[in-house]
Formats: sequence, structure tokens, C-alpha cells
Amino acid sequence: MDTASTGVRHAPRACRRTGQRIWSPRPVASRSRIMRDFELDPELARRLAVAAADAPWTLSGLEEAFGTVFGVSPTLLAVRVLDLMPAPPFEPQTLYRLLRELPRLRPVPLSLDTNESSVWRFDVPRYNTSVDLARSLDLTISELEWFADRGEWLRTKPLPLRHYRPMQISKKTGARLLEVPKPRLREIQRKILRRILDLVPPHDAAHGFVRGRSPLTFAAPHAQSEIVIGVDLAQFFPSISGSRVHAVFTALGYPPAVAGVLTGLCTVATPADTLRGLPYAQASQLRTAHLPQGAPTSPALANLVARKLDIRLSGLAQANWLTYTRYADDLAFSGIEVADVGTLLWSVEQIARDEGFAIHPRKTKVMRPHRRQHLTGLVINDQPSYPRDDYDRLRALLHNAASTSAQEQNRDGIENFRAHIYGRIAHIGETSTTRRRTLLRLAERVDWDG
Repeated sequence: MDTASTGVRHAPRACRRTGQRIWSPRPVASRSRIMRDFELDPELARRLAVAAADAPWTLSGLEEAFGTVFGVSPTLLAVRVLDLMPAPPFEPQTLYRLLRELPRLRPVPLSLDTNESSVWRFDVPRYNTSVDLARSLDLTISELEWFADRGEWLRTKPLPLRHYRPMQISKKTGARLLEVPKPRLREIQRKILRRILDLVPPHDAAHGFVRGRSPLTFAAPHAQSEIVIGVDLAQFFPSISGSRVHAVFTALGYPPAVAGVLTGLCTVATPADTLRGLPYAQASQLRTAHLPQGAPTSPALANLVARKLDIRLSGLAQANWLTYTRYADDLAFSGIEVADVGTLLWSVEQIARDEGFAIHPRKTKVMRPHRRQHLTGLVINDQPSYPRDDYDRLRALLHNAASTSAQEQNRDGIENFRAHIYGRIAHIGETSTTRRRTLLRLAERVDWDG
């Protein structure tokens, strides 16, 4: 939802046919720019009409359909078509004629100075001023400004005065920086998550950090496929800037000043001393306001920012007879054998770049049935399940813990080892009731306090 790159401010609205809330764009570009986007030659109009023939007659449905045809702005075109034709046509020829006539039809009335903050979306709390927001969060105005840190004053302050504790985690491909909010800010962010962000549904393709969805629901649609393609987004959270987060809150109806405070509460600019030793490209993203990996609000905001990405990639997958899902920074495509995998991956990279994300070049996987197909740790050649060796290692650990002691098997010094093990049992048992029963029987024999 980066208005700087698209020229469109996105906001949810009610579908004309069903009344269901959908994500609706509000054009803010000039009228001449929009009309140029709609000057379609006959061949382009024909391809658009064919693409939309079986699409749901909703904004997201038409966006996905039009997004498969290069050379048009799918969001602006979908809005214009729905304005002129609220109900679906009986035959593609009707839509084709409409598309050919668009330049001569009355243009969409625009008001470039409209205050859209008066339009509230998804029944979110209506904080019209910073005072309203502060009162809701049980803060004074001074405390609100302190925690939002919009002037980034705390970047040069000692660590005890900062709102985040940095933690670097080593990875095979480098280091990941976790920025964990301190208790008071974390509680503020949880209130924002519960009261605002949880009321805004993500795209259907998003499965990470969504209630009722999990790695299993992300991987299951790709089971038993002729080809599975896994793509990874590089630096997912740090790549989401403060301006893109501000656009989310503005689209929900919050006035710019209130959206700015909410953005400050949910983003951070990493201090220079924390960036020492990190690669230059990674440090460059972190030194400006971004979503911190470790804040409770970051996953929900990331899903909303990535909504346009999900719409376009869903359309690309549909055009290639593929299934698409996303779990945080993991993208997955599957289906029948793809004629040109290279072209598909090129299109994915171009769409991701256009939406402000980057593909990790060394993490793309093209998996066919003759080898293990896996997504988020699940093997999906047949039915989604965790690898046999993960199950065997946990079963051996429980057997040894029952023979000796739980403390002796806790070689990494994990706090609350019992809860950790039962979490692993639930994780593995999610895809196999037989394995879950076996592991639980072994766990009952362990003396966790001895």
C-alpha cells in the first residue's frame, strides 16, 4: 500500500453486490493520468475481457484477473469497471465493448483534496485526535509522544532509555536482528493489535500470523503437486518502511496526525551502535523507520502492507493454473508442470520489486515429485507431515528423559523445558494423531521435576 509508487491510496469499502467489506482504492492521480491508463487497444481489451470471464465480480477478483495482463493498472481499471457495471455481464463480449468505450465514457469524479480520514473502515476505534488515542491507551500526551518517538530522539540515548532490546541471531545466510519491545511499549502494541489490526482481515493467501491458519494450512494446498516452487522474501520486516505503515492507518480512516503517532508506536529506527557488524544493505534498511521483528503488531501490519502483493501473485498463479499461498516471507506456488519456470520466477521478482519487496536469490526452490517437496518444515509429497527424523529425534529424547531425567536431556538449558517439549509434540502431532499419541505416552513417563 505504498502510495508513492502506485499513485493510489487504498482503503476498504463495501462490495456493491454483497455488502462485504473489500479493499478499495481511492485514486489520487490526475484525471489525465487515469484516462491514459484506460485507453485500450482492441487486442488488450479482448485479453482483459477473457481474463475476467470467470473472475468473481468484486474488486479483489477483478484486480487479480486484470493483473494477469501486462500493460494496464489493474486496481484503477477494476474500480472503473465496477463503477460502470456493478453487476457481472452475461457474456465476455459485453465487458469487451465496455472496455473499448472507456475513453469516451464520463470519467470518475475526483477530488484531489478530499479528506479521506473522515471515512472509517472496518469499525475500528475512531481516534480523531492524539488526545483520543492517548486516553484509549491510558497514557498522557507526553507519554504518547515518548513512546512514539517520532523525532527519533532515542536513537542516540543510552540503552536503558530506549524502547527496544536488540538481539542478533546467527543464521547460515547471515544474521537476523530481533528488536523486542520493552514491557510497557509491548503492552501498548498489544492494545493496538487487539483493538485495530485484528479487525482488518488479510488476503486469503496469507497464512502467517493469522488466527485459524498455520504452517499446515499454508502447505496443505500444495500437497501432491507435479511441481512446487518456494520463493523467499529478503528482509521481510525491515523492508516495510514507516511510510507504508502510515498508509495502512490512513487507509483505515485515521487522520494523518493520529496515523503518524500509531506509526511511531509500531515502528523503530535502529540506533547506529546496534548496526555495527551488519551488512551495509541490511543496516541501510534498519537505520530508517521500519517494522521491528519482535513487536506484536509487526506480523499483522506486514500482512496488510503485503495485501497488494498477494493480490497480484494470486492473479499470476491463476493465469498459470497454479495455487499460491504466503506464510510471512515464504511464498509458495504449485500445480501442474510449468512450461517456463524461468519466466514465472521473473514475473514473481518483478511484481515483488514493484510492491517494495526483494526476492532472496539463494532461497528459491523448484521441487518435483522425484525429490522431497517441503514447505515450512512440512513434507508435502503426499499428505503434509513433519519429517520422520524430527519425530524420531523427539521420541528418542523422551525415551532418554524417562530413563534418566528431564534435566539431563535439557542440554541447551531451555527455560521451562516441559512446556518446550509439549510444544514440539503439538507441532509434530498437528499432522499425525498416531505420532501425537505415541509422543504423549512417552512424555507421561518423564519426571519433569526430578
